[in-house]
Amino acid sequence: MGFSEALWEEAQQGRTLYLSALFLVTFLVVRALAQKHEVRFKALFFFFVTHLVCLVAAAALHAYGSPLYTDFRMPAAALAGVATVGMVAALLFAGLLPRARLHVPRILQDVVVAIASVVTIVTILSNSGVNLSGLIATSAVGTAVIGFSLQDVISNVAGGLALQIDNSVEVGDWIRVGDTTGKVMEIRWRYTAIETRDWETVLLPNSVLMKSQVHVLGRRRGAPKLLRRWVYFNVDYRFQPSDVIEHVTQAVRSAKLDRMAADPAPNCVLIELGESYGRYAVRYMLNDLAVDDPTDSEVRTLVFFALQRHGMRLSIPAHAIFLTEESSVRAEEKLKKDLERRRQALNRVELFQPLSEEEQAQLARGLTYAPFTRGEIVTRQGAEAHWLYLIDEGEVSIRVSDSGIEKEVARLQGGSFFGEMSLLTGERRAATVVALSDVECFRLDKQVFTGVIQRRPDLAEHVAKVLARRKVELVAVREGLDLEAASRRSRTEADLLAKIRDFFSIKA
Repeated sequence: MGFSEALWEEAQQGRTLYLSALFLVTFLVVRALAQKHEVRFKALFFFFVTHLVCLVAAAALHAYGSPLYTDFRMPAAALAGVATVGMVAALLFAGLLPRARLHVPRILQDVVVAIASVVTIVTILSNSGVNLSGLIATSAVGTAVIGFSLQDVISNVAGGLALQIDNSVEVGDWIRVGDTTGKVMEIRWRYTAIETRDWETVLLPNSVLMKSQVHVLGRRRGAPKLLRRWVYFNVDYRFQPSDVIEHVTQAVRSAKLDRMAADPAPNCVLIELGESYGRYAVRYMLNDLAVDDPTDSEVRTLVFFALQRHGMRLSIPAHAIFLTEESSVRAEEKLKKDLERRRQALNRVELFQPLSEEEQAQLARGLTYAPFTRGEIVTRQGAEAHWLYLIDEGEVSIRVSDSGIEKEVARLQGGSFFGEMSLLTGERRAATVVALSDVECFRLDKQVFTGVIQRRPDLAEHVAKVLARRKVELVAVREGLDLEAASRRSRTEADLLAKIRDFFSIKA
């Protein structure tokens, strides 16, 4: 018998053609259906190729008349059976069930494939005339030894199945086990794969997971996946706790941080009374558990700027001693430099250009330093606040809201100002202002400006003219009108002048 004839005969007996067709169909169907499902074709390819090798060896021995060819038929048949089980499992678990929106846990897939493979091998060997009962009886001691050595493996498999059955830990959960915190990416028959925030993958044995205390982060029955974060800071006793809590709570609630949940709302609490400071904490709910430290950093920045705006400072250790020899001349130079910076900020604003140097200096001394960090709301539309902001550095976004739809109408940078209508006429804020970067502002309150405008009544006319023009521009942008049409609908300069005089009690 020739080699080709022997190979054809062995292929027919081993049903290799059917196996090859099934392999091709499995590859094409799974590639088409399982877009995001990982299918391990390497194992299937290994069993298929090993089957072909045994088949070719059996055909070669059969062609040369060697009786040993029958010794290769049995492993070829067993390998074909295992490959068939793997292909059917791939079609079922990776192709058909996902299309029906049924997702079987990976560990259950592995166990089913393993059991089916063992049953297939036993069936093939039994049909080939192998005396399995005698083999099992003579290997009782070996079976006991193997069973004892595999007790950890059995424990891991049982643990993995238990986790999947009771859904105590699921793929996608964030968990903490001991010092390991990360996201569950896969539950296999031996281990659970956890990806940490440090770009590591920890393979945690299922038996260890079953015996340890597991914290499932962010999970609460009937609630979205949120995780409470605590950001601590210390403020000394020069500042009342109620003021610290009020200002910090207002800052974190008004800020627009993408990863901070609005409900439950963040708040600030006093945690501890230390020897020289009060220990506070901002508590907020994180909605993206993968980004914890960067969000904490943004919250700390919010706290820092909120305290700065209200003249508060973070505490320093009580035992720290600073010795600075500072003469009155140096102190005077620092004050002069700061006042010059404020005066220049005032001089860049068209409203205050008619003021004399003395009047500008008076306003400069009354300005309040008010920094904001990126994402903070500087002022909100509809709020009542009788002061104006001068932008020294940074950029802000001016946004107006109509019927619940917010629209950006302008962006202002250093040298600009906003809030003039609230300062000069007492109107509520016409727009919401959000810091796009770290912004250094100076705040001019009504009490400070009152002293200047009452001594210079003519200043009201200049101010009214500037306000009228800015009002026209805002209406034009907000309502999509041309300047002429907006002018007809906006308040006239005379109306503004009358309102300014009334607000500051100036006689015409």
